[in-house]
Amino acid sequence: MSYRIFAINPGSTSTKIALFEDDRKIFSENVSHDASELKKFGELSEQLPYRKDMILNILKEHGISLAGTDAFVGRGGGLLSVTGGTYEINDILLEHARTCRNGVIHPATLGSQLADEFAKEYGGKEFVINPPDTDEFDELARVTGIKEIERHSHLHALNLKETAIRHAQSMGKKYEDCNFIVCHIGGGISVSAHKKGRMIDGTDIVEGEGPLAPTRAGAIPAFPLIQLCFSGSYTEKELLDKCSRTGGMVDHLGTSDAVEVCRRAEEGDEYAALIWNAMIYQIIKTIGSMAAVLHGDADGILLGGGMVHSEDLVKQITDACSFIAPVTAYPGEFEMEAMAAGAVRVLSGEEEAKTYTGIPVWSGFRKEKCNES
Repeated sequence: MSYRIFAINPGSTSTKIALFEDDRKIFSENVSHDASELKKFGELSEQLPYRKDMILNILKEHGISLAGTDAFVGRGGGLLSVTGGTYEINDILLEHARTCRNGVIHPATLGSQLADEFAKEYGGKEFVINPPDTDEFDELARVTGIKEIERHSHLHALNLKETAIRHAQSMGKKYEDCNFIVCHIGGGISVSAHKKGRMIDGTDIVEGEGPLAPTRAGAIPAFPLIQLCFSGSYTEKELLDKCSRTGGMVDHLGTSDAVEVCRRAEEGDEYAALIWNAMIYQIIKTIGSMAAVLHGDADGILLGGGMVHSEDLVKQITDACSFIAPVTAYPGEFEMEAMAAGAVRVLSGEEEAKTYTGIPVWSGFRKEKCNES
């Protein structure tokens, strides 16, 4: 039986859409939104009718009807922590997406809301798959040296897991039977350890871990950062932005365009070369730490994301890390394909849909119990 899937992935100034028949993409478009129009909306969820109308207009232009669609899949976001998988969109999930319950305000929260709007209008199931709030960390991975601070999972879960699933299939195996180190190297950089179908550790891209990236600072030594916080040179917002929006390549080189940074480095800009190579060095170092988490038992090191189009980046990582496991590059990303594939797995009965309860999978250590031990 064939399934018709419509995937929706909202971004800051655009919404990616794609229509699939099973795993075959039959239509895709990146629907651009005028930034000045988006500024007219106070709350993020107020953009919903505008984005929906823009999508419908594009579909009408191409003569595409959503009638008979079996499932609508939205990019997740705004949720409390969940284990990986495919979740049916319910009232609790929608409320948490609308209110950005996890405290992260990002257009991805509109994905589930748009899927719900289309499902109500055209019929069909509605899902989110491996949302950014996916948290499968081992307990040991959550501990820090300050008892008030615990590590959380914020990674490019959708692409990381889909890349691992596809690579396992290429080996004739199931994801649940393999161990992988999987990297997403794009505007943000996630490096993660996957053990038998669980993402047991990784770099928290929201709270400031991992390698420096085009707009993110990555991990920073604590003392100098604390001193900078109290120096009076920056407001709290300015420093938070420096960690997550205006750090990394932007802070050092004034651009988040990795292609431009490479070009500058090739043309003899020594500082651009330093920052480019430092980013790759930090990725390599983080891959090594994830290899240790897996006790060296890795079936592959998988590289995905836009920057993986760079032959130099792939070569440097391969030269440094192939002693751990074979390195395979998957330039670009599988986010839209991942949403369709997750829906098909549920519709075909291969996988059972999960229910979002609004209860986080992790709510902190029971320190009083630990102290009694």
